[in-house]
Order: sequence, then C-alpha cells, then structure tokens
Amino acid sequence: MSTETLNEEQFDQVKTTKSRKKGFIILALVIVLLAVGYSAYWYFYASRYVSTDNAYTATEVAEITPAVGGIISSVKVIDTQYVKKGDILVTIDDTDAQLALDQAKANYAMAKRHVQSYEANDEGFDALVKARFEDETRAKEQLKSAQANFRRAQIDYKRRQDLVESGSVSGEELTNAKAAFIQAKAQLNAAKAAVNQSVANRLSTIGNKKANAALIKNSTVETNPQVLLAKARYEQAKVNLQRTVIRAPVSGIVAKRQVQVGRRVQIGAPLMTIVPLGNMHVDANFKEGELTDVKVGQPVEITSDLYGSDVVYHGVVSGLAGGTGSAFSVIPAQNATGNWIKVVQRLPVRISIDKKQLMKHPLQVGLSMDVTIDTQTKVDRDTFARYQAGENPDQG
Repeated sequence: MSTETLNEEQFDQVKTTKSRKKGFIILALVIVLLAVGYSAYWYFYASRYVSTDNAYTATEVAEITPAVGGIISSVKVIDTQYVKKGDILVTIDDTDAQLALDQAKANYAMAKRHVQSYEANDEGFDALVKARFEDETRAKEQLKSAQANFRRAQIDYKRRQDLVESGSVSGEELTNAKAAFIQAKAQLNAAKAAVNQSVANRLSTIGNKKANAALIKNSTVETNPQVLLAKARYEQAKVNLQRTVIRAPVSGIVAKRQVQVGRRVQIGAPLMTIVPLGNMHVDANFKEGELTDVKVGQPVEITSDLYGSDVVYHGVVSGLAGGTGSAFSVIPAQNATGNWIKVVQRLPVRISIDKKQLMKHPLQVGLSMDVTIDTQTKVDRDTFARYQAGENPDQG
C-alpha cells in the first residue's frame, strides 16, 4: 500500500509540475504577445503622438487706456461683464475738449479769411507797384528839371561874378543870383533824394508783393498750408472730443477694472482689460526632447479640466516660441557656473483652437488643458487658414 501511495504522490507531483510549466509557458506567451502588441502599437500608432498637461489657455487681451486726459464722468461696465465691440465703456468730461474744438474751429475760419485777404492784397500790390513806378518816373522827371534849373542858376551866378568887378552888375543882383544858385542846388539835392526814395518804395512794394505771392503760390484757399494747418488742428480737436467716449475695441469679458467716477486720468493710464474669449489659444509647454517632430500645421486634440474628456477641442500648431521660459525669465539662469545641474527645459508651443468650438464651449484665460499633437500628420494650407479664421475645417 505504501508503494502504491508513493507512486500516486509522485504522479501528482509530476502532473502539478507539468501544469505549472504549462501555465508559465502560457504566461510567458501572453507577456510576449502583450509586449509585441504594445511595441507594434507604439511603433505604428502611439509614437506619432506627443502630449502634455503643462498647457494653459491664453489670449491677446485688450488694454483699455484713454487717449485724452480728464475727469471720469461715468463708467458703464463692471468686472465679468460681457461687452460687444463698440459698446461704451467709460466717458470723460468733455468740457475742455469742446472748448478746444470751438477754438480750433474759429482758428480754421480765421485762417481761411487770412488767405482770402492775401489773394485780395495780391491784386492791390499789382496796382501799388504801378503807382510806385509812376512815382519814380515823376521823380526822375523832376530831377531833370532841377538839374536844368541848377545849371542855369550856376551859369547866371558865375557870369555875374565875372561882371561885378567892371561895375556892370550891381551887388544886389549878384546876391540875388547867388541865392538863386543855392536854391537850385537845394532843389537838385531834394530831387535826387526823391528819386532814391521812389526807387526804394518801388523795390519795397515789389518785395511785399513777392512775399504776399509766396503765401498763396500754387494753392487755393482750401489747399493753402496755413489753412491746412488750421484744418488739421480742427480735425484733431474733433478726434479728441470723440475720444472722451471710450468704446470697446473688441468683444469680450471685462477684467481688472481700475477706474472710478470722478477720478482724473492721464493719457495712457490703465483703466481696464477686455478678454476676447472667442480668440483663445493654448500655450503648451513641451519638454525639449518631445519637439523633434513637432511642426507648424500639425493637428491637435485638446481637453480641458473645465469640461473634462466629454468635450474635445480641435486645433493646429500655429507656432513655436523663440526661446524657453527660463530664457525670458526676469532672472535668467546663469548656467556658466561651477555647480551647474542640467534641467530639462520646456518650450512653449502655440496652438490655435477652432473658434466655433470656443463659441459652443467657451474657455477663460489660464485654464489647465491636456494637449496631444499628431506629429505624423499635417493639415493643408486651406484647412490651416480656416482654423486661423475661425471656420470649422470639418464643414464644407
């Protein structure tokens, strides 16, 4: 009996050993098959994708600043309020701007009248030049007459001087001749001065005419530089008056409102920010070793922590940053030191999102996102442009 029992135990042990070996073989085969399957999956499918959860939504926010200074008279919006492009956000007291506009308008009208007077003066200068020319001609003729009188008086005086010794001419007659000579000489000098003055007057009038002509040369009243300058100031004053009403440059959500009624603001002072939610993109920070095959135009699938995996956004890689985050930090890393330790860097990748999906499932700035890029596929140019323009590439 003991021998039979021993044989049965040995048989059971052999059977158990064979069963274990068979189980191990099956397990090994399963592991090999799983490894081969995973390797095939990785090689043919999974290796084409790179993903990261170090990604956040961002957008080009609009900073609202005044173009003119003044006292805030009203604020029409509050934080978190949605506004459309063109909606009134803030108004500035327009008293000073209105007065400046009235003054500029008056200066503009005055400038046109000045130019009109220049044109009228040009005609008057033409007549005045002719009159000065006639004055010069008359003065020259009077000079000729004075020269003739002077020569005659000079001859009479000399002749009487020669005859006074012989007694043919009395002393009184000589005195009269001398007085006539002196008078003729004075008249001659006066005539010469009159000629010089008439010439100077003519030249001065011609100079004034040229100066006046230069003010209106090759221009009309409306195209005259003086009028154009006044008009530009008038238009600027109108623009400044319009700028007292500050409107939304884009549609979006109001954030960081810093302005209150009654506050005096200067040009460029920050008032608030508008976040255009319909123009959102994602900045995904990939490790440098993951970017080998990442190119602009590759399709991307994105999920957010806000909506979970139920909402999958589609987008494209629209650009890679020019440097890593550490390179543009306030205090950049000083790697040329003795205690250097290599740290894997991350490079921001900008991803455009389908804007129609954003309208259906809006996102806010700074939300966490999960990004997966298909590095083996690249959308065509038309599809890429449609993504950038906000059209859904899956339609049409």
